[in-house]
Amino acid sequence: MNKWTRDDMARRVAQDIPEGAYVNLGIGLPTKVANFLPKDREIFLQSENGLLGMGPAPAPGEEDPELVNAGKEPVTLLDGGSFFHHGDSFAMMRGGHLDICVLGAFQVSVRGDLANWHTGAPDSIPAVGGAMDLAIGAKQVFVMTDHVTKQGECKLVEHCTYPLTGVACVSRIYTDLAVIDITPRGLEVIDMVDGLTFKELQDLTPVPLIQASAAAKA
Repeated sequence: MNKWTRDDMARRVAQDIPEGAYVNLGIGLPTKVANFLPKDREIFLQSENGLLGMGPAPAPGEEDPELVNAGKEPVTLLDGGSFFHHGDSFAMMRGGHLDICVLGAFQVSVRGDLANWHTGAPDSIPAVGGAMDLAIGAKQVFVMTDHVTKQGECKLVEHCTYPLTGVACVSRIYTDLAVIDITPRGLEVIDMVDGLTFKELQDLTPVPLIQASAAAKA
């Protein structure tokens, strides 16, 4: 079965970020989105450790050890960018000043509940970070995740069984198989990887999916 690569997923998310948006990219896979933002759009990346105007990863050998994102990965700072106390950064996140945040997930429910900080397993390390602040503070929450786990369990569920990060907060889900909107009617598939049929996607997903019309996709 064809799947989007990590870079394909990041490129697909970047495609949907509009001109002038203020965006936070969560730790892990979402950080890749910075490398695929359209060069003809001005998009402002914010990092919870206190950066605004964050650029893509630096070229090898050009890393600045004092310029990192929330995941401690080296980043660049665009012209006009700034850095500031993380308390101010969290005030920005909680105050509704971010248009979009992009987060990873362990589970997303049909109503947009998000579980992404703890599986509940006794040996797992809980790591909520700023995810709760982002989930409730951003105007839109995009999730990037594999469609199914390595054990074959789908991450799209009727009800989350892991501890919640936020309730009814997710707007859109990007998996390695499809792009799915959370709507009042249910989970609406607006894009799929080439070669995958809607029936095959539904067979992998234990909750009902809705196939978007051509007009809705446009």
